Amino acid sequence: MDPLLKKFSAHLEIEKNVSENTLRNYTSDLRQFLDFLRDRKLYTERGDRGADIARIDHTVIRAYLGELHKKNKKTSISRKLASLRSFFKFLIREETLSKNPVATISSPKQEKHIPTFLPVDEIFRLVEKPGNSTILELRDRAILEVLYSCGIRVSELVGLNIDDLDLNHGMIKVRGKGRKERIVPIGRKAIEALNCYLEGLVELQGKDSDKVTERPVFLNFRGGRLSARSVGRIVKKYIFQCALTRDISPHSIRHSFATHLLDAGADLRSIQELLGHANLTTTQKYTHISIDKLMAVYDKAHPRSRVNH
Repeated sequence: MDPLLKKFSAHLEIEKNVSENTLRNYTSDLRQFLDFLRDRKLYTERGDRGADIARIDHTVIRAYLGELHKKNKKTSISRKLASLRSFFKFLIREETLSKNPVATISSPKQEKHIPTFLPVDEIFRLVEKPGNSTILELRDRAILEVLYSCGIRVSELVGLNIDDLDLNHGMIKVRGKGRKERIVPIGRKAIEALNCYLEGLVELQGKDSDKVTERPVFLNFRGGRLSARSVGRIVKKYIFQCALTRDISPHSIRHSFATHLLDAGADLRSIQELLGHANLTTTQKYTHISIDKLMAVYDKAHPRSRVNH
């Protein structure tokens, strides 16, 4: 099994060009499945330390899903099942297997969650909270402004390099899921915040920064590229300082970006392009958020819904 997992990882990285995060998740999911096989005595300690692939059928997969249901949410189970589905499709392509044991297994039905977002006035309070007396405060202000102005994912934010910025034309280049690149417009306030931060960036950069091929935009206090986890801590820090009661993450700012565009009359196709969604169905979840506004318009406009008709 181990050689097959290594070949599959190479397939994902080289042929599928998946992100590091996706590769890590798939590898972790398959290692977990391997542990399950070992516990069920379906993992044979042969010379090549392989699993008896032929013994893995849909009943084994269902038993594995039963174990997952004890400790995992439906979203996690769906991802782990997707990892298995891709792995077995690869084995069939490599002619290691002739039948996919996951083919008849359906993913668990997902609960529909309305994304968490902030109203416009609270978003303004949040992005304007960082001060301007230190380079780290300027960085934090730029982070919040860019997240809300562009609606990009936190992974896309921390992946930004100086060469990706075209502030004169109000554009930035981001690398999304599957390392797909797209051009995203950036607003005036975010450009101002970025320029203020970039002017003082030398304080955070190391002495050999000019020799580095990739020059990250957002740096930590040691001069290295800022991590997604650190951005999460930064957002929570200013949420606390603003005394906002909602549980907000960097992704919630992305949700706020999409919601506010939709409320202002932007069409779903445009929002889909800005967010970098592959499918419009992913973007359509934002239509549920504005139901209160739609109800208010209905109550105000429909002749039979008015109190005094």
